[in-house]
Amino acid sequence: MDQLAPGVMAPADRRARMGERLRQIRHERGLTLAEVAQRSGLAVSTVSKVERGLMALTYDRFSQLADGLGVDVAALFSEHGERFRPGEVAVARLGEFRLHETDNYAYEMLFPDLWSKAMTPMLGTLRPLETMRFDRFVKHAGEEFLFVVDGRVTVHLEDKSPVVLDRGESIYFDSGRGHLYAAAGTDGARILVVCTRGFGDAAKEEAARY
Repeated sequence: MDQLAPGVMAPADRRARMGERLRQIRHERGLTLAEVAQRSGLAVSTVSKVERGLMALTYDRFSQLADGLGVDVAALFSEHGERFRPGEVAVARLGEFRLHETDNYAYEMLFPDLWSKAMTPMLGTLRPLETMRFDRFVKHAGEEFLFVVDGRVTVHLEDKSPVVLDRGESIYFDSGRGHLYAAAGTDGARILVVCTRGFGDAAKEEAARY
């Protein structure tokens, strides 16, 4: 059995915590599973599985979920947070993040207690493409910046040739174009990703009030 360092939460426990947080927000908003599904564009079964801790969503889908609930993405990871306001400064120390793992990626969500940010910054750990399982490209509203912290990374883009990036190199693109990342060699890779949010005015207005 894998041993976890003290204080490190197992993936199943993280999924359960996310499910509890989703259910809490949904109940606070007075929404049914069907209403959240309709507002977010996700299947009712998908929302239900997330609430029950049976599924971890990719970035594009948990962004849809946040938009459907009318909250900032960070609010799904932290029960208590404050809006980022003009003139404010925030610092993230080493190890200060919320870990979100999917079948393919491990995201370290930075500044989870800072809501209504214009950008969503994340550190990520990648595996080689051969060890990952994809059934579709990821795509979502907004723009995206990726910087290779360590290793080599292949960025696969819908309807374009793959782009290989070495350590210290970066790419900036429209997140609405289908994309996925993988380590380019047999070793893993570390990346910094920053996404902007492109949600609608109604969701922005609700998120500002949350």
